[in-house]
Amino acid sequence: MEKSIESIRNKEGFIIDMDGVIYHGNMLLPGVVDFLNWLEEAGKKYLFLTNSPERTPKELHEKLERLGINVGEEHFYTSALATAGFLSSQKENGSAYIIGDAGLIHAMYSIGYSVNNVNPDYVVVGDTHSYNFEKVELAVNLVLKGAKLIGTNSDISGPVENGITPSTKALIAPIEIATGKKAYFVGKPNPLMMRIALKRLGSKREDTIVIGDRMDTDVRCGLESEIDTLLVLSGITTINDIDNFPYRPRYVLNGVVDLVRK
Repeated sequence: MEKSIESIRNKEGFIIDMDGVIYHGNMLLPGVVDFLNWLEEAGKKYLFLTNSPERTPKELHEKLERLGINVGEEHFYTSALATAGFLSSQKENGSAYIIGDAGLIHAMYSIGYSVNNVNPDYVVVGDTHSYNFEKVELAVNLVLKGAKLIGTNSDISGPVENGITPSTKALIAPIEIATGKKAYFVGKPNPLMMRIALKRLGSKREDTIVIGDRMDTDVRCGLESEIDTLLVLSGITTINDIDNFPYRPRYVLNGVVDLVRK
């Protein structure tokens, strides 16, 4: 265990998931303050890479500030930003019908996309609490008319204070089933998002580690990007869940608290 912890601490770059690693909903997880202080004091490069598209980097900064942590906006990268970047590279200044919250809408506007509920180039779905049948029905008909279906992330669910909440893959499923069209998901485990993160960090993959709580997104994305992975058991995955997958993380710890525990 101590040797593993030392190997992790010797990394130069840290790509860190948020839900289940840093917090559950509005509850900060043990050891997080000490871990972030250590990252700063040790001069580590770090980036919070979250599949949650709901909040902008400014809102994520403010959320951590409310929880007692001050982290600059430049340390956040979301699946909403990755989705916007991907769509901009596919079709500049296009239009989209969006089922999502402020983080996704802001990201789409920031690349010059307009909101269009008549004949959009894309239907884009992200995590949201403003989800209803009318939006799904409209999305189905827009996809049938030719709009391409895009999901910000392929998570089925995510942790909250009182259990789990449905995530983008679950929300987009009715549109896929009704149209017979499969969505393209931009966020983790798509290695595209991890490669963008490495570029933003300015860190080589062999000097970097991915820290996450999910085998199907964080660990898989790290493996497929040839980056060492640390699975923490402070989120959605238990130690017994690991054997349900045909691959394993490089390291497993209870939480980031293990990296700073005296």
